[in-house]
Amino acid sequence: MTQSTNSNEARLSDLSRALGRAATEAGVMLTVAESCTGGWLAKVITDTPGSSHWFDRGFVTYTNAAKQDLLGVSPATLEAQGAVSEATVREMAAGALAHSRAQLAVAISGIAGPEGGTEDKPVGTVCFAWNRLHQAPRAETLKLPGDREAVRRQAVERALYGLLAALGHHD
Repeated sequence: MTQSTNSNEARLSDLSRALGRAATEAGVMLTVAESCTGGWLAKVITDTPGSSHWFDRGFVTYTNAAKQDLLGVSPATLEAQGAVSEATVREMAAGALAHSRAQLAVAISGIAGPEGGTEDKPVGTVCFAWNRLHQAPRAETLKLPGDREAVRRQAVERALYGLLAALGHHD
């Protein structure tokens, strides 16, 4: 591992520990729905000691069929908006809440590359949605720089920051 990789992993670990403290203080369980990150976010969270007290489950829904089958994403949304869209991640986050015992969800879908990008949605386009019960859901789309690993790592980091923000913690 390079020093950069070690510092990136340490940063993700620090964020996950902060998330654990915030979720525990709020009495909230979390769930994640991941596509382009392929379970990386759930791994970072479950690497954190004590995460079983605040993390309920993760869904890796890489294909459109998985998004429909496991999270109830509408085929019409996928057809009209595509898998990488705020509409899709909003439905993914809502589905993760509906199919878990969590009160807070994040969903991630993106194009990590090196192929798959289009003019409208280039490589590095990642959509996020955060959904906390009894609050208005929030979604955003970012264009993340770098290679496949860099895009995915930045997506995990952004998801963690968004979860912290949903719990009222702004670092």
